[in-house]
Amino acid sequence: MLDIEERLTLDERSSVDFVLSLRKRWSDTIYPALVEEFVATGADPATAGDADTALHDLPLYPWFSHLERVQQKMLWKIAGDAVIARREELLGQLEQAPAGPEGSLRLDPDLVLPDWYTDYDIHVQPGGVFSDDLSAYVYEFGARIVMLRDNDGYKFHQLFVTTALPELPEATRVVDLGCGFGKSTRPLKLRYPTAEVIGIDLAAPNLRLAHAESADAGIEVSYRQADARSTGLDADSCDVVTGTMLLHEMPASVIEETIAEAARIVKPGGTVAFLEFQPTGEALRDVTVVEHAERNNEPFFHDLFGSDLVALCARYGLTDARWTPFDERLEGMRPQGWGHRPEWHFPWAVLTATRPAEEN
Repeated sequence: MLDIEERLTLDERSSVDFVLSLRKRWSDTIYPALVEEFVATGADPATAGDADTALHDLPLYPWFSHLERVQQKMLWKIAGDAVIARREELLGQLEQAPAGPEGSLRLDPDLVLPDWYTDYDIHVQPGGVFSDDLSAYVYEFGARIVMLRDNDGYKFHQLFVTTALPELPEATRVVDLGCGFGKSTRPLKLRYPTAEVIGIDLAAPNLRLAHAESADAGIEVSYRQADARSTGLDADSCDVVTGTMLLHEMPASVIEETIAEAARIVKPGGTVAFLEFQPTGEALRDVTVVEHAERNNEPFFHDLFGSDLVALCARYGLTDARWTPFDERLEGMRPQGWGHRPEWHFPWAVLTATRPAEEN
């Protein structure tokens, strides 16, 4: 299939490189300078809320805040223009019967998308990922830049499946909730090659692209359009239930319903794992993460940070629930903590829990 980045014109590539460089310098230069200003004030806040006022009084803060929002808008403008310029070729790919294993794609034309999903341009992507078939291509292209091109080949998601998920040679079914365009789903099939791997998402454009790219890569996955709160899967039918970067885009009540559904469909002895974000305990860093969510049109970060998901897991019959820091660069799961990182980064963490095995 067409890889847009391989076909960029010189002007397009220069624009991408500019935004990528801007994003890197915002993270590794401006943020550390902001920290220095903050430390110089002598402030010693106990919580992110306590750090908020001191942060806003820093001379560098308006630049830090403005540049984050501006670079995100620039990213989507560049990605959108690059995709639209190749509209016919990209749409044609979705219509052609892909080579390789067929897999499956099941869309639900009667599915009503919830308001909390459609009311916001999540990530500041105009129209979100559900409004047009091209929106999935825009999302895929933009996601590379957001991750500073460090997730090409799905390295990040490979780290998740290899360090956070168990080895299960006899797994028969694995489910990826909120699978998007398949970046988190295809690594699951590589991890569990004999299992039926199912990707579930609300957005039909995401699923069309995920199916086409999986089949083109020879990776057999079943994609279904459904709500993560109501998958339609049988109870006790999945060895592993995952979700990556899903819960922070849901209101608290929906997070709870999604945890309940994961607990319902996972087998006794099975694993539930969500790759998400959690506060680090470093007040300044945590308040910049909360404000990132606001500038990035992700209003439900507050719901995730304010929810006790470990307790929710217990409420729905899951045990051994815990959060573990996750380093997206090389290590993956990092029980010893995030460690010192001077640059701004997402506080990745994995929520894992198990369904108790049935007693004989």
